[in-house]
Amino acid sequence: MSDDAQAAAGTAEGQGPVEISEEVARHLENKREELFEKFEIRDTFPAAVMDEAEERTGDVQAEIDERIDERVDLRDLTTWTTDPIDAQDFDDALSIEERDDEYVLWVHIADVTHYVHPESEMWAEAVERGNTVYLPGYTIHMLPPILAESVCSLVPNEERFAHTVEMHLDKETLSYDEIDIYKSVIESDERLTYAQAEQRLDDPDAPLHEENKLVHEVADRMHEIRKEDGSLVLNPSRDRAHTIIEECMLKANKAVTHELMWNRGVEAMYRVHPQPTPDEWSKALQEIQELDGVSIPGDTWDDPRKAVNATLEDAPGRQLDKIQWAVMKVMPRARYMNDPFGGHHALNFEIYGHFTSPIRRLSDLINHWIVYQNEVPEDLVALCDRASDKQKAAEQCEREYKNFLQEVGLDPMAVNNRGIEVVDEAED
Repeated sequence: MSDDAQAAAGTAEGQGPVEISEEVARHLENKREELFEKFEIRDTFPAAVMDEAEERTGDVQAEIDERIDERVDLRDLTTWTTDPIDAQDFDDALSIEERDDEYVLWVHIADVTHYVHPESEMWAEAVERGNTVYLPGYTIHMLPPILAESVCSLVPNEERFAHTVEMHLDKETLSYDEIDIYKSVIESDERLTYAQAEQRLDDPDAPLHEENKLVHEVADRMHEIRKEDGSLVLNPSRDRAHTIIEECMLKANKAVTHELMWNRGVEAMYRVHPQPTPDEWSKALQEIQELDGVSIPGDTWDDPRKAVNATLEDAPGRQLDKIQWAVMKVMPRARYMNDPFGGHHALNFEIYGHFTSPIRRLSDLINHWIVYQNEVPEDLVALCDRASDKQKAAEQCEREYKNFLQEVGLDPMAVNNRGIEVVDEAED
């Protein structure tokens, strides 16, 4: 572990926080307040919500001991989380096994609905907020911090309530032979950063090497199959650790919505991404084709997503941003809907929805409730609109705050990774 710790410290943490003066700190605070007012973002939790959170999370371990018989006990299953170095809430953990005729992939998600339900103050506040807003160096949680950063977070070496998606995958096609979704108790063995996961993949003697190697092999094949099926991949050079997490979460989200739609026939909060018109796609491809050093393979023009994928793989690095931007400009916004009609164009999934981030997204919290209760909140359409609108507001707020940081001479990424420390000018 010490090598890992050193490697992590050698990156953002080792450089220490970004130092700013008290005057700059005041400017940042004023800007945040201005943006929170503009986008109707609540920065503090009402007392009733905080009181309920404290009361509901009094003795977590005692409650787990009491409820363990009602759940699937997965505490002995090798389980770990992989997140960015600056992550504050660990929503999801992985486990994997190879068997004679199948892979079994478990995606364990924080069981937020054990603590938060439609009659609770915390639920009402989550609806008000819609999602967690991540500004560089400043986070506005959707749930009270005691839940988001502690009780629901799948921290290592602590038993936690989870909602597990257990997927039995065909070894050849990686399609679902069986999907099982249930409440569980897990204990994460370790919390890895993306950089640490990369190191574990390279070091045969490292803990979790075999598990990471196996899950990467499976995730990499899932990625290739998804591309062959026509899923748009705008970031072709993603590292192995990100590929693992992205593909496993897509697989779990798809499994849950598959189960809700086909096996249960209930409404849910689906993620619908409309497709651009043929003219818009044509315009985007034309713009890409005209870039210096870029050529769209002739046999791919009929399927714009495959055309973009193939082009990105061979395009010079300096043109990647321009290709991505040409595509993003013509893409309609994805929205949450109570009906999956139209599917998810970019992913090329007929049905898709979110389940893997209930600590930070209202949509996932609501889908957890639907899976658990097999019933739909009565105001589902309004909740879909709310989640869509709040997501858009959060993205705009983040964009404007990052622009402001640059205006005052700060690097948003450095602030995000390293945090901020206010230094008294008198000390210099």
